[in-house]
Amino acid sequence: MQNQQQSIQGILSIAALICLAVGWFNLFSEDINHLLSRKVFYVLIGASFFIQAPLLTNRNFVYAMYAAAAVCVFGAFLPEDSKLSSVKTIGLLGGIILSMSNRKR
Repeated sequence: MQNQQQSIQGILSIAALICLAVGWFNLFSEDINHLLSRKVFYVLIGASFFIQAPLLTNRNFVYAMYAAAAVCVFGAFLPEDSKLSSVKTIGLLGGIILSMSNRKR
């Protein structure tokens, strides 16, 4: 079961990176690039964090990872001109830090 979750999490992460790259290199129209790199990317990363949360070895970080996932997904749906639009980046950073802290030494 854990290998299956890791595989799904890896696929979601790679799909998110592809969405980000498409937005950076402007492969499609401006609207599609914006949607992929600023909306779909954060939803996929949030889903990846959500799947990764139960796999964390430190039980204290599980709920923090769920919170980071929720913040990423919630922030993706906020309008770009909103004062809270940067909350998705905070969720992304939090999830990355929690993920890195889970690495085996």
